[in-house]
Amino acid sequence: MSARIFQRPKNAMQSGRGHTDEWVLEFQSNEPRKADPLMGWAGSGDTQSQVRLTFPTLDAARAYADKNGIAATYIPTPPKTLKLQAYADNFR
Repeated sequence: MSARIFQRPKNAMQSGRGHTDEWVLEFQSNEPRKADPLMGWAGSGDTQSQVRLTFPTLDAARAYADKNGIAATYIPTPPKTLKLQAYADNFR
């Protein structure tokens, strides 16, 4: 069983930064997805891929993975960059 640990990025549709300080442990699917013959939806029999656990710190997420024997890979958070703009720059 393998998983990945990452920090959620800021939602592009909103200006708030809610839940971006939490660390997420998400299990990776062991089965490929296949189309349902009746509805055409993609799905699989692997229910572990639906599990998503949140932790307050990276150390807590790593400790949980080590305690339960989960091979977790850490995905570092990209640095946050601000793009400073001025309205007057539109008329240069």
